[in-house]
Amino acid sequence: MEHVLLLNITYEPLKIINWKKAITLLCLGKVEVIEEYSREIRSVSFTLKLPSVVRLLKMVKRPKTPVKFSRQNIYARDRYRCQYCGNQCPTEELTYDHVIPKSRGGATEWENIVTCCIDCNRKKGGRIPSEASMQLIRKPKSPTWIPAVRITIGFREIPQDWRDYLYWNVELLE
Repeated sequence: MEHVLLLNITYEPLKIINWKKAITLLCLGKVEVIEEYSREIRSVSFTLKLPSVVRLLKMVKRPKTPVKFSRQNIYARDRYRCQYCGNQCPTEELTYDHVIPKSRGGATEWENIVTCCIDCNRKKGGRIPSEASMQLIRKPKSPTWIPAVRITIGFREIPQDWRDYLYWNVELLE
């Protein structure tokens, strides 16, 4: 059966719910219908178009979740710039570097890992930055931004009505 995209009052996508849950929320006055499918739901006394996108009428606060420690999030935190020379590079030309090398007790954590270009990583080697006559542009720290809502959609095709409400991190081509 049809699925429904549930938006927060701010139009931020929250999750995907089934059509029965969407109708229940609508009857309880908790959501408004933003988009509809062409299919109808019929009862004895009324006919209703099946909702495709619904929006909550009250704000739902999402709990702050820590940003997952990953290579891509390290690059995003450092804005894809080498933290030694300042060059912005494509991901294929980036790596990450332990400011205090693991061989000297450096941990693999937000406060000890920086984005680094391959040339600077070779130059620094297994030394601390001062020993390699290098200086960090910015001290590494845990990110303060909130990760984007992640909705995994197990469909082959996303309903057309949803496209205006989902945020894509891919380049759109005409």
